[in-house]
Amino acid sequence: MFYTKDHKTYDMFDCFEHLGPKRRGLLDSTWAKLFRDEILPNLPVHLLEKHYSRNNGRPTNELFAMMGVMILQQMHDLTDEQAVEQFCFNIQWHFALNITNVNDAAAYVCPRSIWGMRHIMTENNLYTELFEGVSDHLGRVFKIDTTLQRLDSVHLFSNMRHLGRIRLFAATITKFLRNLKRHHKAIFDDLPEEMKERYLSKRAESTFSMVKPSDSSRTLEELGQDLFTLVERFNGHNAVVEMTSYGLLVRLLGEQCLVAEDQESKIRTVAVRPNREVASDSLQNPSGTWSQGKTHADPGC
Repeated sequence: MFYTKDHKTYDMFDCFEHLGPKRRGLLDSTWAKLFRDEILPNLPVHLLEKHYSRNNGRPTNELFAMMGVMILQQMHDLTDEQAVEQFCFNIQWHFALNITNVNDAAAYVCPRSIWGMRHIMTENNLYTELFEGVSDHLGRVFKIDTTLQRLDSVHLFSNMRHLGRIRLFAATITKFLRNLKRHHKAIFDDLPEEMKERYLSKRAESTFSMVKPSDSSRTLEELGQDLFTLVERFNGHNAVVEMTSYGLLVRLLGEQCLVAEDQESKIRTVAVRPNREVASDSLQNPSGTWSQGKTHADPGC
């Protein structure tokens, strides 16, 4: 259920007064006060309304704070796990995001909530309006002549988009490997141990949530190489090719990557497509359906 607080009306009492005058004064001198006063109340949370019910289900995390986390994660170059820790325990973040209650309902967020918010924002291009709105507002606050200085956040757009794509690549490859192990154990056993460990170990999911925004491009390229390796390895193996999860690999490779072949050596190489070249109707969830726009049940292999 859609849940937000009113961040434009000041509280009657200062909820951070318990810090004492010195620490409270120091807090006012940091970036957190600027974020709280100028950025947080002006975040375009209304863009999220159509993605949540107004009267059904459990309340969401406070959505101004969640959208703010998307900015702070990029600003501080944090992994999802690190962003969770800062949200839960960092007083400066609590002040910036106007988190005035210390109970779990207000001051706790899980990695899946961050993944979910990023997915909604990247797949619907909401991050463009988010960062452009923040840049424009700060330009007005500091009276910057934008005809002389360009204000944009293209690098942040790319990093956020990369993080969303990393999860898609990892989930699709993991789905395939699990099904391969279940249905073709002997073939699965021949795969490199490093690859099996990377995607199927107990820490695999947390590994891909621990990618910093600044490392997202390199990690995405590594995932693209693994995807290409698997598609090429089993391309002529009929039993594997017939698997639905292998079809998802092929689809993901075609939509998200560019494969080139050297004319002389005939060696094929892969590169991940730039964000702008990925179609809006591309695969978004490997647990869903596929097949050239038609839907059918996934047989689980």
